[in-house]
Amino acid sequence: MAYKRNIMITGGAGFIGSHVVRLFVKKYPQYHIINLDKLTYAGNLANLKDIEDAPNYTFVRADICDFDFVSKLIAEQNIDGIIHLAAESHVDRSIKDPFTFARTNVLGTLSLLQAARLQWEPKGYEGKLFYHISTDEVYGALELTHPEGMKPEFSAHEVYGDKFFTEDTAYNPHSPYSASKASSDHFVRAFHDTYGMPTVVTNCSNNYGPYQFPEKLIPLFINNIRHRKPLPVYGKGENVRDWLYVEDHARAIDVIFHEGRVAETYNIGGFNEWKNIDLIKVLIATVDRILGRPAGADEDLITYVTDRAGHDLRYAIDSRKLSRDLGWKPSLQFEEGIEKTVRWYLANQEWLDNVTSGDYQKYYDAMYGNR
Repeated sequence: MAYKRNIMITGGAGFIGSHVVRLFVKKYPQYHIINLDKLTYAGNLANLKDIEDAPNYTFVRADICDFDFVSKLIAEQNIDGIIHLAAESHVDRSIKDPFTFARTNVLGTLSLLQAARLQWEPKGYEGKLFYHISTDEVYGALELTHPEGMKPEFSAHEVYGDKFFTEDTAYNPHSPYSASKASSDHFVRAFHDTYGMPTVVTNCSNNYGPYQFPEKLIPLFINNIRHRKPLPVYGKGENVRDWLYVEDHARAIDVIFHEGRVAETYNIGGFNEWKNIDLIKVLIATVDRILGRPAGADEDLITYVTDRAGHDLRYAIDSRKLSRDLGWKPSLQFEEGIEKTVRWYLANQEWLDNVTSGDYQKYYDAMYGNR
């Protein structure tokens, strides 16, 4: 079958990537979607079980740092669009092992850019796009100022300052993770400015929802509450994050990929700020209610631990440019999204057990080889 487009999505077996792959495979049967993923600990093909046999879907196990392989794949599959999500993303891991983050996030992105350029440039860039997904953490931190009466356009919840990250905010990364993402962002923009490659960059706030690897706060704490395990909270739990339901992020990526302007940056956020401690109490209340436990029964699981190094106090994304220019808005209020998320994890204990055991990695190594 001749497809209208051949789109490679990197990191498509991960949390956000799997939602993007699913959306594109189902919404665009006229597109061939190639999912390239190394299947590290955070990549799991069980996240895509429902579309693995779709005729317009192909999975390829590979490392984005393998320049020769990626170049050959882009040429053989006639790739005309790349949506790049593959990245190391856990801050604590970056503090322990910054080299891995530099390799994957910086050199891996450079490998993809150069491979795409060498395939696309000779024939012209028309109809091509390199879309790079980044993070709000590249901007650094915002202060808590507790302004009176501050209610951004989409916010149904309290906000904690009168400043927000915009597309013009200067980069100021504070962790090896955010530094590696900032560097990759710069390389993407440099390839546009130097070679004329059509690129777009988006910086998104914290995502939550189904299929997130349970080292991250929300799935980890849901699982711990269920099994009555401690809930380790950094510092006093005062750090503030802006939360976005993952399917809303996938919708934004879809809109930007098809309608965004080349060389633009778009911030994607939920206007949905929560202090960590308040979020954790919402999780406890929701899990306890669904499991039929007394209200607040598991608040004694909260355990305050030493704050991590370079822990930014507040992130808050201003996504009004995306709304104004492309018409995107988050579809779910946080309480609705949390309800859906908690119910999904409680109903998918087998998925959680399989992920936390690591058995799935041995299976993939046996099936695909350890590339």
